[in-house]
Order: sequence, then structure tokens, then C-alpha cells
Amino acid sequence: MNERKINGGLKTGLELGPILAFFIAYILLKDRIFTIGGTEYDGFIVVTAGFIPVFLVSIGVLWALTGHLSKMQAMTAILITVFGGLSIWFNDPKFFKMKPTIIYLLFGGILGIGLLQGKSYLQTVMDTVMPLTREGWMILTRRLTFFFLGLALLNEIIWRTQSEEIWVYFKTFGLTAAIFIFFITQSKIFNEYGSDPKE
Repeated sequence: MNERKINGGLKTGLELGPILAFFIAYILLKDRIFTIGGTEYDGFIVVTAGFIPVFLVSIGVLWALTGHLSKMQAMTAILITVFGGLSIWFNDPKFFKMKPTIIYLLFGGILGIGLLQGKSYLQTVMDTVMPLTREGWMILTRRLTFFFLGLALLNEIIWRTQSEEIWVYFKTFGLTAAIFIFFITQSKIFNEYGSDPKE
């Protein structure tokens, strides 16, 4: 099924809105303790519990409007539900904090497996978005593989050595900015290895 086009602002809002909502809710509730069913939960756990359904509704609306959900989006939704659920169930924030590590290890691992087979799995899912020659796709895939593995390592270092608040800032703004900057710095590849999508 072909993806239906929707307003760019709406698409961005649906993709980034839940993350910003998580950040705002955390800032407002981080110092509060909630007693639910006789068990005390800190603000982080409560915000995580609210984030999961908000994210799933957001991605569901995006799917309904576009008729398309990428494998990356589907995998992210599953991992958010699983690791967020574990944090709530065990009343332990570390599971949710580990989620970005698992996501980036999976993405990096999948791309790495493709490279070992002489393939670019990135090209398979993004060819219509960023038309490149085969050589260009292989270069970009190698770089993105190492980038994802680097983000996984960085997330582990941040959540294990820094305060919870610093990790939330890192998760909300640091990871998003890192991905944006990565693709901006790859402009030379698009200039040198770009291909005409009509060819």
C-alpha cells in the first residue's frame, strides 16, 4: 500500500508530540510521589505510564492518516510498550531508560547484518525518500550503523552515570539533535552519489 501524503506539520507533531509531552510532564511531576493501590510511584514512573498510551494513539493516528507504518516505527512502539511496561510493573525506571539502547542496538545490528551480506537494508526502506546510487547507500549505511551503535553506548553511559533529569534532557533533545545533525553532515554523500529517481 502506498503511503498517503499528509500535512508536514501534522506529521511532525504526531511524531514528536508525545516526546515533548513526556518532557513537559516530567518537568512538572518529577519531584512528586504518587500512591496508587498502596504502592508509591515517583513522577518518572507515572509520566512513563502516561507516555505509552499517548505514543500508541499518536502512531495509530499517523498510521490511519497515511496508511503506512515503517518497520522502525512499529519496532519502536513495541519496545516502548515492553520496556515502559516493565518499568511500571517493577516500579523501576531503568527498564525505560534502557529502551533507547536496545532500539539503537537493533537498528545498528540489522544494518550491520545487511552490510556483511553486501546489502543496504537502509536503501530498502528509504530509497524513494533519498535516491542514491548503490555506492552512496553502502557508504551511508556503514556510517549510520556506527552512528546507531555509538548512540546506544552513549545512552548507556548517560543513564548509568548521570542524574535522571539529565537523562530526560538527553533523551528529549540530545538524541533528536544528534540524528538531525548526522543527516545534515552527510550532505556530501547526497551531492556526490545522488541519483535521479526517474532513472
